[in-house]
Amino acid sequence: MSNSALPIAVLGTGIIGAAVARNLARKGYLVHAWNRSAAKAHALAANGVTPFDHPADAVRGAAIVVTALKDGPAVTDAVASALPGLSKDVVWLQLSTVGIKAIDQLASLAAKHGLVFYDAPVQGTRQPAEQGKLVILASGPKDKQETAQAVFDAIGQRTLWVSDTAGTSSRLKLALNAYVFALTHGTAETLTIARALGVNPELVIEAVTGSPLDNGYFQGKGAAMLKGDFSTSFSVDNGVKDALLVVDALNEVGLHAELAEAGLARFKRAAQAGHGDKDIAASFLV
Repeated sequence: MSNSALPIAVLGTGIIGAAVARNLARKGYLVHAWNRSAAKAHALAANGVTPFDHPADAVRGAAIVVTALKDGPAVTDAVASALPGLSKDVVWLQLSTVGIKAIDQLASLAAKHGLVFYDAPVQGTRQPAEQGKLVILASGPKDKQETAQAVFDAIGQRTLWVSDTAGTSSRLKLALNAYVFALTHGTAETLTIARALGVNPELVIEAVTGSPLDNGYFQGKGAAMLKGDFSTSFSVDNGVKDALLVVDALNEVGLHAELAEAGLARFKRAAQAGHGDKDIAASFLV
């Protein structure tokens, strides 16, 4: 039996959205899905998800709508197209990383149409999403938090309730992404420096292992870089997009952040060198 009498609609079935839809179906939810590239949504039928070719059809009758699309414009377009099928008081869980301007615009769109909006970007890429181990950074009104939390429990290992005000989580996500990108580029450059100085870069991994500098992210990305495994969990193109969101947000508040700007430039070089569809570990290639 479904966990809910009404379906959940997932708009956007890329790496994160597809995993979210599958995990919700696995937990007993009735799940509808839509994606701009229809084949990606239809592929989920094998997992008990009902695909639709138009957002309005996917959300019709839904109590909860989840958006997991690339950026702010994509989310806006999908929800605008879905509006004819949306009822007032539908809970909208917005998982995409869209930046400050876009999240404020989306919150306004929700308020205009009577939707209960939660700003809930996630930490985690392909593997955590598939395993239901995302970390959700949630902000939004208290009255429907229990409804939102039930969904978050189905797709994640932990939810951090950041604020009752939508937008706060998206601001936190930008700071966290700055940290992720610094780790990525720092690992890539450290291994490159060792190699350039005639030292086997595998010794860098060995020296760090078990020390205060060690962490799982360093181990994972470092190993991928040295193996030349750039299969995509989070692409360089998305790295460009999200790093630009960080830099733009800091420009708005008058903060000059050298590492964030240098990281954006490095991602752009990787994309221009033809690595845009590779994992951000491809920072090692430039």
